[in-house]
Amino acid sequence: MVGLNYRNPYLSPYEEFQRYKTHPAIRAFLEGGKRLAYGARAITAGGLNSLPKFVFPGGCLVGCDAGFLNGSRIKGSHAAIKTGMLAAEAAFAALADGRSGDELVAYAEAFRASWLHDELYRARNFKPAMGKGLWLGTLLVGIDQVLFRGKAPFTLHTTKPDHEYLLPAAECQPIPYPKPDGTLSFDRLSSVFISNTNHEENQPIHLTLKDPAVPVAVNLARYAGPEQRYCPAGVYEFVRDDDGTERLQINAQNCVHCKTCDIKDPTQNIVWVAPEGGGGPNYSGM
Repeated sequence: MVGLNYRNPYLSPYEEFQRYKTHPAIRAFLEGGKRLAYGARAITAGGLNSLPKFVFPGGCLVGCDAGFLNGSRIKGSHAAIKTGMLAAEAAFAALADGRSGDELVAYAEAFRASWLHDELYRARNFKPAMGKGLWLGTLLVGIDQVLFRGKAPFTLHTTKPDHEYLLPAAECQPIPYPKPDGTLSFDRLSSVFISNTNHEENQPIHLTLKDPAVPVAVNLARYAGPEQRYCPAGVYEFVRDDDGTERLQINAQNCVHCKTCDIKDPTQNIVWVAPEGGGGPNYSGM
């Protein structure tokens, strides 16, 4: 798991995971095993501090769709179930009263009175604390979670989005990643293959650019093209045309719907929309 507020544009979350698996403490659990499936996902880990307004006329947001995730435990299934139950109870009452178009105010109120709100409140400082760095973050988490047990008299906040943390490539060191060995570590495209990702070829591309010139003029020139590393599926690659000019090629067919590009693109030039026909990864081996 890699926080998308990382600064070095040469970092590759996919390659970091492959290298992690070769660590002696991890290798022993994986040796002799078989790779069955592959997938990647960006999760909303801001917790209580990042929740949007999750009720609106005629609908509501529940579970991970709204960000009901306990980032300190990396657990969200129980939160999704609980918010779904609270929303269903509020919706049932609203329909019984003939209030089908009203906001489910009762759902929001029930959440604030629930054990889930208390749990997320206790974990509210974890993500912004760890954003301070490993050593300072660990100290702050210890103070918040051990000393105050999640009820510290202060609340930390993240002040800028993840894409603004990226530094120019000139200020960072390239990261040499080992080649995959085909046993514990694997190349990106073979991993995408076993995710059974598929999109109808004749549908409109679901990944577009606001300005086609920006990837080369800004992202490649200033940040060494981070989209070719932060994408876990090889969707983005810089290619050189016959005339010697470079351009960003988008292999949308590879997309595993992690939405990292929508979050981490330093120029926020990539537009990610839901593809047609329910295309994407199919985790049949799970």
